[in-house]
Amino acid sequence: MEIFDREKATVASLYDKKTGSFQYIITDKATRSAAIVDPVLDFDEKAAATSTRNADEIVRYIETERLKVEWILDTHPHADHFSAAPYLAEKFGAPRAIGEKVVGVQKLWKDIYCLPGFPTDGSQWDRLFAAGDTLRIGELEGRVLFSPGHTLASISYVFDDVAFVHDTLMVPDSGTSRADFPGGDAHALYRSIREILDLPGDTATFVGHDYGKDGREPTCIATVAQHRANNIHVKDGIGEEEFVLIRNERDAKLPLPDLMLAALQVNIRGGSLPDPECNGRSFLKVPLNYFEPVAEVP
Repeated sequence: MEIFDREKATVASLYDKKTGSFQYIITDKATRSAAIVDPVLDFDEKAAATSTRNADEIVRYIETERLKVEWILDTHPHADHFSAAPYLAEKFGAPRAIGEKVVGVQKLWKDIYCLPGFPTDGSQWDRLFAAGDTLRIGELEGRVLFSPGHTLASISYVFDDVAFVHDTLMVPDSGTSRADFPGGDAHALYRSIREILDLPGDTATFVGHDYGKDGREPTCIATVAQHRANNIHVKDGIGEEEFVLIRNERDAKLPLPDLMLAALQVNIRGGSLPDPECNGRSFLKVPLNYFEPVAEVP
């Protein structure tokens, strides 16, 4: 766990090496109220077994720090890890939230997975945020930015000088995240990023992923000013068409995330596993031949 101190808040980050994912706990210094952002439920794909190693580390931190959890926040339905939001909501009795456009993602993937009867109204969460909505963590007031592009439902959460920008940005030497998933769009991604980069320069952006480029240690934070000066995909001077060309060329060479076909059918359910069948077990579905194979880059 790494702790970052900001003017009104502290941000604890927990890194999941297997998926390259960052999870966060933001705490209001004045009241010790907190929110959890994008928690990971562990999944061993070879055994098809879930576990709560990451989530339990979050629980230990919250209990040790004696925090009051007021929100469990998803930024979007993730394609590379399961969400631990239901597990943590049960632990802390906190509401779960995501952006209102998640219903579009649910409709897309309901068809891909062939899930007749699956509700695509976002009812799996307690609150669906629209662009411009506000929320509170103690005395901290946050606002919601609609940040589509990586997915059609992505949102960012901004609390004073802290912004959780999920898979819209990566740290400057890695650029941005892909925009080729169903519902993704590189043009929309560029415009979402420019809105984020219009925030004050000292705003700390906390990203969803990092993979330790060129052997460096994974990192989760960069300021808006650092992105505008150094981000390899969207620094000042790179326009929308140049960005879209860079992003599309890169995306065409990327294989699907290892856990995507497992994770999305869980995450469109808000992190809940499919209902058990007649033998008491839950099962995942794989849509054969829906996606085209991508040749591995030598």
